[in-house]
Amino acid sequence: MEIREGGLRDPRTIALLELHAAGMLASSPAESCHFLDLSGLETPDVTFWTAWDGEALLGMGAMKQIDAGHGEIKSMRTAPEHLGKGVGAAILERIMATARERSLSRLSLETGSSAEFDAAHALYRKFGFTYCDAFGDYPADDPFSRFMTRQL
Repeated sequence: MEIREGGLRDPRTIALLELHAAGMLASSPAESCHFLDLSGLETPDVTFWTAWDGEALLGMGAMKQIDAGHGEIKSMRTAPEHLGKGVGAAILERIMATARERSLSRLSLETGSSAEFDAAHALYRKFGFTYCDAFGDYPADDPFSRFMTRQL
């Protein structure tokens, strides 16, 4: 598996981003979906990675720098045919390593609260993330959101 920075304009990446958006919208009301679209992932404060096996796109993930010490994990998604192969863990490891290289002291994330997100919650817990209160501009009372954080 090779993890590369960038790749947003690759048609395979765009298709996975569209699948990601559809999955989020199928699991939560639109006002509770906080995924970044293509333009949101192309901003200077976001770093985006894709995971590949040859020409096969395995997954993707991004980190948004909130401030000098805090990053947010965004758009983590494994292609359905590659679930259970460690793709999400590999991308998360890259995000965490980059956050440390940038001297961030904390990584946080917002994800869904329904059963469809159980695997994501388990992955983040495995890497030391714990549940926390809403951060940034997220509404604190949204029953469709769960927040997690980890000190680095």
